Amino acid sequence: MRIGYYPGTFDPITYGHLDIITRAANLFDKLYVSVSYNPIKNPLFTTEERVKLVTEVLKEISNIEVVQSNMLTVEHCKQLGASHIVRGLRAVTDYDYEFQLNSINREISSEIDTVFLMTQGKYSFFSSSSVRELAQFGGNVTSFVPDIVKEAIDKKFKR
Repeated sequence: MRIGYYPGTFDPITYGHLDIITRAANLFDKLYVSVSYNPIKNPLFTTEERVKLVTEVLKEISNIEVVQSNMLTVEHCKQLGASHIVRGLRAVTDYDYEFQLNSINREISSEIDTVFLMTQGKYSFFSSSSVRELAQFGGNVTSFVPDIVKEAIDKKFKR
């Protein structure tokens, strides 16, 4: 059984994430989508809220399991039996960061490999942080996130 692991903060989950997730779900028998805790980031949604939103958005894809993580990605992969980390790339700047991350992960465990998927061009220009910023200033995020996520964002900003 081929098991993949797609980590992210998903604050919020966007159509760009969904593009990578749906394509990765076709590559693996099972795909863990891991909602990660990152103490460096100041998230809009709590980890529990993000897990709930991601689970709701992905409920129709049968080979996906949403999990929560506050540990090293490679260690969580080992614990879950995942052989591959899935990462999305939008632009050259992502590549530089992901290359460094991959090098560290391979040093920790050479058994876990990384698969990089390029996002579709229409999703390459935005990120969760740009969606949060747009929403904070009253912009319309409908083009970037599923309806349930937009509703949750609106609720956070009391609209």
